[in-house]
This record gives sequence, C-alpha cells and structure tokens, in this order.
Amino acid sequence: MNIGIIGCGTMGSGIAQVAATSGCKVKLFDTNLAALDKAKVALEKILARLVEKGRIDNSEKSRIQSNISYVNTIKELSDSNLTIEAIIENLEIKKKVFSELETYVSSDCIIASNTSSLSIASIAASLQKPERCVGIHFFNPAPLMKLVEVIPAIQTSKEVLDKSIQIISDWKKVVAVAKDTPGFIVNRVARPFYGEALRIYEEGLADFATIDWSLKTLGGFRMGPFELMDFIGNDVNYTVTETVFTAFYFDPRYKPAFTQKRFSEAGYLGRKSGKGYYNYDENGRVIQSDAVIQSDSEESQKKELAQQIYERILVMLINEAADALFLNIASAEDIDNAMTKGVNYPKGLLAWADEKGIDWCVKKMDDLYNEYHEDRYRCSPLLRKMNKKGMRFEV
Repeated sequence: MNIGIIGCGTMGSGIAQVAATSGCKVKLFDTNLAALDKAKVALEKILARLVEKGRIDNSEKSRIQSNISYVNTIKELSDSNLTIEAIIENLEIKKKVFSELETYVSSDCIIASNTSSLSIASIAASLQKPERCVGIHFFNPAPLMKLVEVIPAIQTSKEVLDKSIQIISDWKKVVAVAKDTPGFIVNRVARPFYGEALRIYEEGLADFATIDWSLKTLGGFRMGPFELMDFIGNDVNYTVTETVFTAFYFDPRYKPAFTQKRFSEAGYLGRKSGKGYYNYDENGRVIQSDAVIQSDSEESQKKELAQQIYERILVMLINEAADALFLNIASAEDIDNAMTKGVNYPKGLLAWADEKGIDWCVKKMDDLYNEYHEDRYRCSPLLRKMNKKGMRFEV
C-alpha cells in the first residue's frame, strides 16, 4: 500500500515510521528541504537506538528506511492509496492543501487529517469528493502510543470509514471511533485534568507541586497536570483548550485559565523553553521544585488536602467521560481505551466510576455545584439516570 504523509514534523515523521514499519511504501512530503533532511537524520537516530536496545536488528532498520522516500512536491503523492495530513492546526491552510492534493491523487484515494480538534466536516468540504475524507488522529509519539482516533465526518462514506479502521488496525494500533465534535474523545474528556488543576491553583488551595503529587500518588497518574502541560507546551495546551472552549459555544466546563494564558504569553512554555510551571535543565529535568511534605506535623493535613484535590479532578474527568457517552461521542469501550492508551491514564474513567460508585460520582458533582453554583459543575444526566436505576457502566 502507498501512503502519503503531508508534513515532516515530529507527528508526520512518526506516522511515516509506523506505516513503513508495517510494510507500506511511504512518501513523506514537505516543501522545506532542510526539514526533510532533519526528519531523515532523526529517523536514523531513532532506529539506531532501537537496534542498540535490541528491539530491531540492522536488517529491519534498513527495511524501514527503504520504505520511506522524502519528497518536496505534493504532486509526488499522486500514487497514494491513503494520505494523512499532519501540518499546522489552521483550518484554512489545511483546506488549501487538501484542495490541491485532490487534483493529483486517484479518485479512490482516502484523504485524512491528523487534526486534534478541528472539524473534519469543514476540512472535507474543501474537496470535490468529501466522502473520501476522514480524521485519523495519532498521539505523540506516534510509534509508541497505541491509540488512534478515527473520526468520520458527516460526509464520510462507510466504505472509507471501514477501510481506514482496517488500515490503522493492520498497523497494530488500537482504534477508537469518535463523533466529529470538538476535541473528539481524548482532547475533550481530558480537559478537566488541566482545567480543574489550574482552577484549584487559582483558588489558592495548593501549589503546582502539591497538585501534581496528589494525582500521581493517590491517582496513579504517570505525570501530574502541571508536569504534563509543561511536557506538551503551555502554548499548545492553551490553544487546544481555547479552541475547544470556542467550538463548544463557550461552555464553562471548557473555560481556559488566565494562569496558563499568562504563562504562554510570557514564553514560559515548559520543557522546550526551560521554564514553565517548573524550571528545567538542558536535559529537560526539573531543577527546582517545592517540597510537598515539609514536616511530620504537616503530613496529615497535606494528605487530606491531596485527597480532596485528587477526588475533585477525578470526578470531573469521570463526569466528562460519562457526558461523552451520553452524547454518543463514542462507545464506552472506545472512551476508556482512548484514555488509557491515548494519554496513559491508569484506568478507564468509566471503569473508575464503577469502582468509586455512581452514587459517589453524583454526590461529588452535586457537592461542587452546591458550593460554586457554576454550570461548570453540572452533573451529567447519564450519571444521574444511572444512579436512580442502580446501573453500572461495566466496561
């Protein structure tokens, strides 16, 4: 199968590696020749490291490299069976690229976008054959992350959807099918992980380190929200939040935080700038962080605060996952798979809801609403209905 990848940045190069590893012939396209050379060198380093670790041998390394060619004119993607665009998150630029691409590829070539939050229907509308368009959203780093969201637009044909799912499954990825709504599954459901952590900080309840510590120690998350925002980049994470907030007609559940906006404006972007919510050395390691437990006498109080923080963020995440199911964004299985395999959550949120108890979830949400009287804390109708009927998700 011939695969065309548009954009040779980290994501585009990663997708190219995945497809080439699976035996596809890949053409990686970018108009920037220097960027193409950089992508080629980066792949050599990645594969050499895999050889050193014994994950692949030199023969496999050569096979993967031979499956990728680097091109700088879009016309060279004309023999593609599937093209995946992985460029800047700008709708007008994507539509322009898609319109041009369609003039070169065959009539049955699938044209896909790796967008994380833009409307697939809007992108598809730029094509003469919008039914061939679909969202295929990988997570960074693409070779390592198991999840891929596949998002049909309202124009997407069933044949294109089924074929896309089959191709990505053949690449040994876990597919989660999502409705074409802002943020799809992961970037929608994960918003409270960042947003509620920022809200807790802005209320003065805890500092960055304490909030991160509570989620890692009590929740089992690999990274706390502030560590993760620094890893992603405050500019990127803020933009996604702002995009989702606007796309949802300013629903207060997705409201961005001034703290993150100011950090982004100041250039405190996280690891890539050396400063974010934490300070980093040249190797991306934190060089200073406030101690969470400062003395034995404060330990009990700190742990009680940490429990409150963890439960507040967790129930907001569960509520968002339940609402995604309520609105038919995806199946219960795909929602839980998306969060465990797309962002490495320790458990699926719907399974977590069963573990904590649906009644616990409803009470926690109602307590937050009664305290703040903000629509941000409205309980999902699905949780309320399930609680009345004594139901469980049983994912």
